[in-house]
Amino acid sequence: MGKVRCPRGAGEWANCLVALLLILLGLPLVIMGVQLVFFGGSPYYVLFGVTIIAGGILMLAGRVLGAQLYLVAWLCTWPWAFWQVGLNGWGLLPHLFGPTLVAIAVVLTIPVLRRMEQEAQIKGSVA
Repeated sequence: MGKVRCPRGAGEWANCLVALLLILLGLPLVIMGVQLVFFGGSPYYVLFGVTIIAGGILMLAGRVLGAQLYLVAWLCTWPWAFWQVGLNGWGLLPHLFGPTLVAIAVVLTIPVLRRMEQEAQIKGSVA
């Protein structure tokens, strides 16, 4: 179940694209987050970046856990954003809009990931 396989069909290709998006978004968050922590900033970016990279890798392997990891990180983003900027709508927008768009894409991959996991379990029990 942990192996990456070639995508079959549009749903699996879409899952791959979303997973790669997570990895590509996570890398700069980790790199620049470490720099921010070095200067006394919040460790949020490092933690969020590592979590979404792990989620992307798990999604590439066809695991629902990867989507769940991203969604947990996204849920944790909401209280952090309110802590950072308060109830300022314009201040909340850059903190929440992008991650929410990605969360929608991740939610849409969950049925594909469930099917991929079921196929892997069936294949594993037959082999």
